[in-house]
Amino acid sequence: MGLKALAVLTGGGDAPGMNACVRAVVRSALANGVRALGVERAYEGMAKGEFCELGARDVGGIIQRGGTILKTARFPGFAKIEAQKEGLAKLKAAGAEALVAIGGDGTMRGALALHKLGFPVIGIPASIDNDVYGTDISIGVDTALNTIIEAIDKLRDTASSHQRAFLVETMGRNCGHLALMSGIISGAEMTLIPEQDVEPGEVAKAVREAYARGKTHAIVVVSEGAKYPAIALKEKLNAMNLGVDLRVTVLGHTQRGGAPSAWDRLIAARFGVNAVERLLAGKSGVMVGLRAREVADVPLEEAGSRQREPDMEYYRMARMLAQ
Repeated sequence: MGLKALAVLTGGGDAPGMNACVRAVVRSALANGVRALGVERAYEGMAKGEFCELGARDVGGIIQRGGTILKTARFPGFAKIEAQKEGLAKLKAAGAEALVAIGGDGTMRGALALHKLGFPVIGIPASIDNDVYGTDISIGVDTALNTIIEAIDKLRDTASSHQRAFLVETMGRNCGHLALMSGIISGAEMTLIPEQDVEPGEVAKAVREAYARGKTHAIVVVSEGAKYPAIALKEKLNAMNLGVDLRVTVLGHTQRGGAPSAWDRLIAARFGVNAVERLLAGKSGVMVGLRAREVADVPLEEAGSRQREPDMEYYRMARMLAQ
């Protein structure tokens, strides 16, 4: 007997493109004669039996929407075997015979737990921080970067008008990918990330040199997980009497929202279709990830065991280009 019904959930922090991925999973399932169920509020909803039937029209008109129609929640209690078994029992009672779990490393750990209990599971990486191990990029990263760049471009306009320096804080508590990439593509004077300690004196030097070269503004991109987040860094720099009007912009959760970019919609579709096809082929316990433009299997043991780190070659590039 083949697969009759599968469930799909979105967990962890929301990421633009999650809805596009849910759509791809549901319509791929239906195209293969498989019933699709949505799990509302991720693993917490699973443990409480919060499921909904998903037909082709239920996922119509969502490809362009940010966030997730299934909603999401963080549920540390799912680390306990009792919660896992309770959720699995309710998932089976609803008729699901497999699960597609869309989210970050915590979502992958939950998926692995269910796989170890003998339930077929495929994971899909979705995290704006791009910190899911085993994939070159996760759903949501490209859209978040575009949001950051749009903000920095606008800040540069007003910074030049007033000859100000801006400290722009991005998300990235444990991974500096967003700050690092946006620092390069926005032409920032300096980028601060968790993976590289930078002292305020180095930032002050970079800002002074920028103005000495005749620039009318300075942009410093700071990851929220850097040694000195933006507000703390501003206090340190003000104590050095830079002689520059220094402002802080914390982009915050604006980076999570908005319509997904063309790239995020495409990768969401590829991941969703590939996840369903792997379940139909009898696979389980893997995450689909992008490696050198191809969708590849990544064992959930790897995907959930460590965080992906940014390529520090990009950090060298950022420092070289900020001249």
